Amino acid sequence: MTDLATLNRLDRDAFVALLGGVFEHAAWVAEGAFPARPFASVADLHAAMMGVVRAASHGERRAFLNGHPELAGPEARARSMTADSASEQGSAALDRMPQAEADAFDRLNAAYREKFGFPFIIAVRGRDRAEILTIFEARVLRDQAEEEATAVEEIALITRMRLDRLLA
Repeated sequence: MTDLATLNRLDRDAFVALLGGVFEHAAWVAEGAFPARPFASVADLHAAMMGVVRAASHGERRAFLNGHPELAGPEARARSMTADSASEQGSAALDRMPQAEADAFDRLNAAYREKFGFPFIIAVRGRDRAEILTIFEARVLRDQAEEEATAVEEIALITRMRLDRLLA
């Protein structure tokens, strides 16, 4: 674990090396937040990082959303997700479920991606598969703008939990 005082003293490369994986396949978020140092709290750091995401162009944000794995999708089955994503999906037992539930996730993943153009994103820690499936079924019915905003807010929840585990 790293404390904030140490984090605030890191050079750009070390800062990005430490925090670059917090946002899925998006080290540019840590790089963009670097100039906002020093951070008084993890909340301030997280706010700066989320500010980078929210300030990104529509195309950058869309590519960012597409950098996330599908829930219980092909990356999970191939075990090719980041360690954080694998741990998070495993915490909801998405890596070990009956075939009927796996089929439901596959169907919803396909419908969601077809409709929105990016994978369904949800903070799974503390939720069980049934709750996630219920939320998934409801969110696939939303409109584009509402769902993109919700995906970004879910990323905020995920990344705050990751920062809390990483920083003292």
